[in-house]
Amino acid sequence: MMSAVVVVAALLSQAPARQNGWEGLTLAQRAALIAARADAPLSERLLSMSERFLDTPYVHSPLGEGQGVDPDPMFRLDAVDCLTFVEETLAMSLARDDAQVASLLERIRYASVPTYEDRNHLMEAQWLPNNVHKGFLTDVTRRYGGSDVVSVAKTLTKQTWQSKSSRELLLPRERQPVGTFALDMLPLTRVLAHARDVPSGTLLVVLREDLPFKATRISHLGFVVQKRHRTYLRHASRGGYNRVVDEDLETFLARNARYDKWKVTGVSFYEPRRPPSDAAGVGMGAR
Repeated sequence: MMSAVVVVAALLSQAPARQNGWEGLTLAQRAALIAARADAPLSERLLSMSERFLDTPYVHSPLGEGQGVDPDPMFRLDAVDCLTFVEETLAMSLARDDAQVASLLERIRYASVPTYEDRNHLMEAQWLPNNVHKGFLTDVTRRYGGSDVVSVAKTLTKQTWQSKSSRELLLPRERQPVGTFALDMLPLTRVLAHARDVPSGTLLVVLREDLPFKATRISHLGFVVQKRHRTYLRHASRGGYNRVVDEDLETFLARNARYDKWKVTGVSFYEPRRPPSDAAGVGMGAR
């Protein structure tokens, strides 16, 4: 978690060339944008909402619970990391009006209640399975990767939670997931062979090699965007960009292939969905 001073410094040092599409809007203007064409296909909503985040500065873990362990705000549009960019885009795209955004974001970010301990911290063990169960996502890796897809897993043990990076999550022992969590993965070398078949708005999730003392093997995610006969990844990029960008997928994959300290092994694809109309309480107890 970053202090307020560090966050401000980061924002100043990573100022984009131009404002993102949300800054400068009044609350009424933002509400009108969210309500406009609420019945449009979700993929169109995802593209239009996410496009307004382009150039938003990257700040690690910019959202919290407004109090307690992580007092960062529960909602903001001036800074994102890769996960909060996706979460806020999903919430705003699914909302029929501005009043629904907060509750949708809460349902996406938390297993049941908006507390630090109940947040979906781990992608394989919490964020992905909980949001699949609630009806927000469907795993479509095999749909687009076909016979090239392989089955992999992330195993969490009591020993995993003894590592420094795991302990930094500050989860009490009773809230530390253990077990084996299965994933379908398209190997890194085969992603470009299938990339043009993946529709815009699909979530691309980056997997790395399974290290036993890391609590996750998923390190990044963003939205696939098809334009100008090329495939792009719209994502909040740390490092060279330090902001939300549309990066040519071939460039992104080539850069990831060069990582040798924690090797990238492949990607998974998830299709965002509108949950059933009665889903307000469905899956809220899942962990």
